[in-house]
Amino acid sequence: MDAGAEAIRVLIVDDHPIMRVGIAAIINAQPRMQVVGQAGTAGEAVCMFESLRPDLTLMDLRLPDGSGVEAIRRICAISPKAKIIVLTTYEGDEDIHQALDAGARGYIIKGMQHDALVKALQRVHAGQRYLPQVVSEALSSRIPGSHLSQREQEVLQLMFAGKSNREIAEELSIKETTVKSHVSVILMRLDVTDRTQAVVEGLKRGLVHL
Repeated sequence: MDAGAEAIRVLIVDDHPIMRVGIAAIINAQPRMQVVGQAGTAGEAVCMFESLRPDLTLMDLRLPDGSGVEAIRRICAISPKAKIIVLTTYEGDEDIHQALDAGARGYIIKGMQHDALVKALQRVHAGQRYLPQVVSEALSSRIPGSHLSQREQEVLQLMFAGKSNREIAEELSIKETTVKSHVSVILMRLDVTDRTQAVVEGLKRGLVHL
C-alpha cells in the first residue's frame, strides 16, 4: 500500500469470543489493517456490515442463528462488491462451493498459520481470490452432478439424525413414497449404496453437520 493509504477496515464474524479476539490481535498488528467491528451472529453480521461498510469481512459458516452462507448472500445483496473471506473449521466441497457461489472471494481454514490469514486479506482486498491448496483440491474433487437440492439436504440431515422414512415424511409433511424417492436420488448422487454411507459422505463433504 502507498505511504498515505488508509487502513484496510475489517469486520470479524465468529460466534466464539476468544477466536474473535485472537483474529483481531493478528489483524490489528499488521501495518494499515484495522478491525472495525466484531459480530457473533449472522443477524449482527448483516447489521454491522450495513452500518460500518468494512473493506473486508471475515465470515464463519456456523453461526448460532443461521448459516454464514446466508449471511454472505444478504451482505452481497446490500453491496454486490463486498469482499468476504470465509474463516471456518469446515473444508467439505459443498461448504466451499456454496460459500463461493454466495459471493465469498476467499476461504481460510481455522488452524492455518496466521500469515495465511494476512495473505488472504491482502489478496482479496487487491481484488483477487484466495483459495489455499487444500480448498482448491476439495473443489476439484467435487463430483459432477452430485449437488443435492434443498429438500434432499433436509432429508439427508434427518437421515443423519436417525429418522426413518416415515418419521422424515411426518417432519417434512410429505408422503413416505416421496421420501423414498429422495433417498434413492441422494444415494445415486453421492455414489453410495446405503443410508449409512450417505451420512458418512454427507459429513465428509459438508452436506450435513454435527
